[in-house]
Amino acid sequence: MGSTDYQFEGWMGLDKGAANGNMVWQKFEPKPWEETDVDIRVTHCGICGSDMHTLRSGWGPTTYPCCVGHEIVGHAVRVGSQAEGDIKVGDRVGVGAQSGSCLNFDGNCEACATGFEQHCNRMTGTYNGTYLNGGKSFGGYSLYNRTPSHFVIKIPDAIPSADAAPMLCGGITVYSPLRQNNCGPGKKVGIIGVGGLGHFGILFAKALGADKVVAISRKGNKKDDALKLGADAYIATDEDEDWAKNNAQSLDLIISTVSSSKMPIVQYSQLLRARGSLIQLGAPEDGGLEIPAFALIAKGIKLGGSLIGSPAEIREMLDLAATKKIKPWIEERPMKEANQAIQDMDAGNARFRYVLVNEW
Repeated sequence: MGSTDYQFEGWMGLDKGAANGNMVWQKFEPKPWEETDVDIRVTHCGICGSDMHTLRSGWGPTTYPCCVGHEIVGHAVRVGSQAEGDIKVGDRVGVGAQSGSCLNFDGNCEACATGFEQHCNRMTGTYNGTYLNGGKSFGGYSLYNRTPSHFVIKIPDAIPSADAAPMLCGGITVYSPLRQNNCGPGKKVGIIGVGGLGHFGILFAKALGADKVVAISRKGNKKDDALKLGADAYIATDEDEDWAKNNAQSLDLIISTVSSSKMPIVQYSQLLRARGSLIQLGAPEDGGLEIPAFALIAKGIKLGGSLIGSPAEIREMLDLAATKKIKPWIEERPMKEANQAIQDMDAGNARFRYVLVNEW
């Protein structure tokens, strides 16, 4: 099973001020151990926008103290006797944004039964959640993590740990809707927002074989980066007042990664061809989005949303990343500098994902 002579410690948010770089390093008590669990010695953890939303209670009241971080990679140090996935002590493994669901225990959960565990109404986030056994979930800004094995993913040897970490949330959050909406040859795809999620959107849309990938952002300062990532074209909406007209009916699928209620969703919908789809990923703190009713009706457009991805989809994504040698744009930061790193990320300085690294 592995040794248990270790302590769970990490960066804890004690109140809303934690988002301003005031997390405190302290011990915490993980969920009560079950024989389906895996303990992970954390080596890497990506910084996700969700971390900031949660630290500042932006999506609703956070249950403090809270240790965020759900792009976790490390090595298994304890594996329960009933663990899934053929995980062994020493294996390199990862955990994304979900670490629990009902797993269809009562036979009545359609989401879990059909392999969409992320939509289970007992979905447990990797932090700020509560497991079925009453334990609280704590994330990867830490030395160790305990997660039910169903949500622990073995990392392919071909992917470095620092690259794999942000794929477990940032990567899968865009990969899943691309796959679910048949991104591939013959499709023209738009990615709104060139950041932690958006840059993965460009990488995976190209890897899946889309005919054309268009990066969309407010300003032109990310154009060169977007083209280097593989985008075929770039739209800067603040710098071309006729951008919607000039690019009308040019896309089959749009993935929106931005989290603002002020996004010009009516104009975005004009970019879609008849029966195209716009999938919203960003969850605004500042209000709801307008529904472009006339555009939806006139062109038969579908407006939808997507939430992370299932463990099966994560494995599929990692296999593709290994095969296609997908390389995210990351910057490694020492775990001890997490308070500064989250402020830098919140200020938009990441190009395009910070990954915290423990010094073992």
